[in-house]
Amino acid sequence: MELQKLFIPSPVPLPLLKAARALRGTMTDAEQLLWYCLRRKQLGGFRFRRQHPFEMFVLDFYCCETKLAVELDGGQHNEPEGIARDKARTEFLNKHGIYVLRFWNNDVFTNLEGVLQRIYEVLMEQQKIVPLTPPP
Repeated sequence: MELQKLFIPSPVPLPLLKAARALRGTMTDAEQLLWYCLRRKQLGGFRFRRQHPFEMFVLDFYCCETKLAVELDGGQHNEPEGIARDKARTEFLNKHGIYVLRFWNNDVFTNLEGVLQRIYEVLMEQQKIVPLTPPP
């Protein structure tokens, strides 16, 4: 009888874990509003985590089932340094199979329905891409 290898997640570095916990307590107004709509599987039955640590980053919202990260950006992300950081972060996450959706904070306030519709569309697309069961 062959024993299957168990998946054992690598522990999250303590500083990153502390940062994620702190960010959960200091969410922006836009993050709070979007979280109110995503929590408790309210969007198509998909479960999201907020301020989810991954490698060296903390993702604003993350759906493990479809490997979708949703990032909300404020004005600092429109500066040259912010744009470069976001591009590198997105490329890193993409290399790990995570699709990244970005919205401006203002979009959440002025077009919440459109933001939720776009997230839902990508969830449905990603669901077709991500295998339902992990390979043996």
